[in-house]
Amino acid sequence: MRSEIAALELNNTWSLVDLPLGKRALGCKWIFKIKYRSNGSIERYKVRLVIKGFTQQEGLNYTKTFSPVAKLAIVRTLLATTSIQAVQSDYSLFTQLKNGSFTALLIYVDDIVVASSHMDSIEVLQRFLNDHFIIKSIGNLRYFLSIEVARSSKGISICQRKYALDILANAGSLGSRPLKLPMDQNLKLHKDDGDPLLDPLPYRRLVGRLVYLTITRPNLYYSVQHLSQFMTVPITTHLHAAHQVLRYIKNALGQGLLFSSSSSLTLRACSDSDWAFCPDSRHSVTGFCIFLGQSLISWRSKK
Repeated sequence: MRSEIAALELNNTWSLVDLPLGKRALGCKWIFKIKYRSNGSIERYKVRLVIKGFTQQEGLNYTKTFSPVAKLAIVRTLLATTSIQAVQSDYSLFTQLKNGSFTALLIYVDDIVVASSHMDSIEVLQRFLNDHFIIKSIGNLRYFLSIEVARSSKGISICQRKYALDILANAGSLGSRPLKLPMDQNLKLHKDDGDPLLDPLPYRRLVGRLVYLTITRPNLYYSVQHLSQFMTVPITTHLHAAHQVLRYIKNALGQGLLFSSSSSLTLRACSDSDWAFCPDSRHSVTGFCIFLGQSLISWRSKK
């Protein structure tokens, strides 16, 4: 709590003034949060001091919203002065090629991931950011947005084991029997081949979580895109198919991707289509995957 107060004062978050006549001061409160590591152990305790915004009235207590984190537009402007350019396909990703050194910087709210072919480039960038913002380096990347990262001489591997366990726990499927396939090859889900769910929210929430799991589990992409087509009016058959996917996930919780350190720089691509497989629309489902050497770097499955 003392560190939070010190950071707010250092950033000149507020100015002390006399309370205007007839005005009532807004209250504030502490928000406490525990940040966990990928193995479930506690990494650190976090705290934030916030105004009780639910008591404010627009035009009376405030005229614009405020966020206590670095705004992306400000960061983009600062980085432009260092010849670091934004990637057009992803406005959170910035890259720089300078003196034979390649550097990539990824921003998510107030978390930043930096990678470079030279450590000197990372240190220069850290000093630059620290001159404009108060930043804290926590070392090598190990856990970021529910993605677990491990490095070895063979390369970099990523997975979402803890996130997968959380999905199973929330769905009550920790005790279910594992399956070797996420979905039967010839399964055709219809939009009205069953009874509508009384509460569709758990199904929508489950499929949304599964979509995020496909970041490191491309083998789930076909099944998840199939389930996501029925978010509007899910039925019992769709929910049963989703539970089958959960049982498949349990069969290999730590499965993920390996980006090999010995891969060649040769691109290979594969694609396929099932040709009018959908029983409702007669549309096809197409899919592709792209490899850089032995490493899978891009994939898609779409109706």
